Amino acid sequence: MSPKSAPDIVLIGAGIMSATLGVLLKELQPELTIEIFERLDIIAGESSDAWNNAGTGHSAFCELNYTPEKSNGSIEIGKAIKIAESFEVSKEFWAFLVQQGCVKSPETFIQSIPHMSFVWGEKNVEYLKKRQQSLESNNLFKGMQYSEDAEVLKKWIPLVMEGRDPAEKVAATRMDAGTDINFGALTRALIAYLQQQNGVHLHLNHEVRGLKQEADGRWHLKVKNLETGKKRELHTRFVFIGAGGGSLPLLEKSDIPEGKGFGGFPVSGQWLVCKNPAVIEKHAAKVYGKASVGAPPMSVPHLDTRMIDGKKALLFGPYAGFSTKFLKKGSWLDLPRSIKFSNIRPMLAAGMDNLPLTKYLIDQVRQSPEERLEALQAFLPEAKMEDWELEVAGQRVQVIKKDEEHGGILEFGTEVVSAADGSIAALLGASPGASTAVSIMLELLERCFPKLLATPAWNNKLKEMIPSYGQKLADNPTLLEQVRDWSNAVLKLKS
Repeated sequence: MSPKSAPDIVLIGAGIMSATLGVLLKELQPELTIEIFERLDIIAGESSDAWNNAGTGHSAFCELNYTPEKSNGSIEIGKAIKIAESFEVSKEFWAFLVQQGCVKSPETFIQSIPHMSFVWGEKNVEYLKKRQQSLESNNLFKGMQYSEDAEVLKKWIPLVMEGRDPAEKVAATRMDAGTDINFGALTRALIAYLQQQNGVHLHLNHEVRGLKQEADGRWHLKVKNLETGKKRELHTRFVFIGAGGGSLPLLEKSDIPEGKGFGGFPVSGQWLVCKNPAVIEKHAAKVYGKASVGAPPMSVPHLDTRMIDGKKALLFGPYAGFSTKFLKKGSWLDLPRSIKFSNIRPMLAAGMDNLPLTKYLIDQVRQSPEERLEALQAFLPEAKMEDWELEVAGQRVQVIKKDEEHGGILEFGTEVVSAADGSIAALLGASPGASTAVSIMLELLERCFPKLLATPAWNNKLKEMIPSYGQKLADNPTLLEQVRDWSNAVLKLKS
């Protein structure tokens, strides 16, 4: 066994979250030493990989699940505003890194693409119109267009309108300020920049097997090199668990009180990927619809134009599925191994409360190719099966947490879990995830590094990296316009 070492920071997982936190910390305090451990032999191989997520710059422009209709018929837009603000913060940080030359060629990871919502049926059309009116009242959503005119929609989304019944009532909204993001390419760019800094070391094919806090407050980690079998031990003052679906088992190993009672519900996904270049060229938008009853938010159907490694692609889905794995390249025993005495009640309670979701996932798994085609044809009436092929998407683990009233509830967002002493933090959950990574990591800094964050050095640096830091963009239209124009110009995006 190799000698023990003691980096200042240990990041578990080489995805977008660890990469974001690593760059933030290194910019704030350059003398920090950082070690990154990734169990795969590649960077961003799980949830951050371009084929394993929607690639949508989640800004709530088109995602209808962020704007539910309340019982009185009004539209709840609070979550949409928070997500839109968070995405602007991410863009500010990325623009800073590009402007400083830390990250090259923004076009390799971010592209302008219209974000659209498309619905059919009188009730859904009425909902979409109210949604557009509610959102456009906020500066973050200025410029959102709405139309029920078939001729306008044919110009916006010709492929979606081809062969559609003229009598069918349809409507769409459009935001030209939308984006498509290759989070895999962005993660690799961030980690490449980190590796150029003194005191940063990346270890691929390395799995953290042990995690224990010692009497002096430091964390003792046991790591195995999966390629050579060699084992290593190290100590650190701070650990971030950003391992996607692998975060929950590691949080359980940490044994911190704050991690008790959390469980995970794995949801897998699949895409239909278009293989006909003529069809791909007819579409240029991200078009989101309404989720089926009982569907998890990550399964909201969407027809996506993507740019992956410089090539235009067209995807439809995702089709949800169930797997007991917590990672795409995980173990079938991940779910049963995650069940502990402290979380069995919340998991059982959440399971009982979400029987429609379980049924939905089972039905999705059992779908025939003809049934998948039928779902696609709701978006593309003239779709032909020979133009599409099924590909496996990423694996997500939805958070189950303790709840006094119900025993346990299933959450569909992201959750930062941190120890009271700020020495360890883990990120659980999924969407909107990567798009709001910068805001999530700022929240983590507030929890785990409050004293340093209060110093002029850190505070001033954060305002340099994120000009809107400490201010609410939704309440400040002048600031929003300034930072949006600046970040869009640097990232070469449409304003």
